[in-house]
Amino acid sequence: MKEFILLFRNASSNAPQLTPEQMKEISKPWQDWMGSLAAQNKIVNIGARLANEGATVKPEDVVTDGPYAEIKEILLGFTIIKADTLEEAIELSKGCPVLAMGGNVEVRPIVQMNS
Repeated sequence: MKEFILLFRNASSNAPQLTPEQMKEISKPWQDWMGSLAAQNKIVNIGARLANEGATVKPEDVVTDGPYAEIKEILLGFTIIKADTLEEAIELSKGCPVLAMGGNVEVRPIVQMNS
C-alpha cells in the first residue's frame, strides 16, 4: 500500500469564527468520517488541525505573516492515509466534511525517501 496526504482547505471567506457549540456540531461529521477510515484500516496518521496564524519563510531571509499570505484559501489540517492507488485515495477523500463547507481536499502521494 502507498501513503497519501490529504490536505484540507477552506476559502478564507468561508471561515468565520465559531462558537464552542458550533465547533462541537461540526466535529461530529469529522469524527464519523475519520472513524470510517480507521474502521477500514486506512489511517496512517490522524494529522492535526492547523492554527490560522503562522509565518512563511522565503528566500533571502524574507518572512511574511500568515501561512497563506498570497492565496485565498487557508489550510485547515491534514491526515495521512494508505490506499493502493491515487484513485482509491481520491474516493476515500470524497466523504470529507470540508467539502460540505465549500472547501476542498488535496490528495497527494507521499514519496518515501531512502535513508
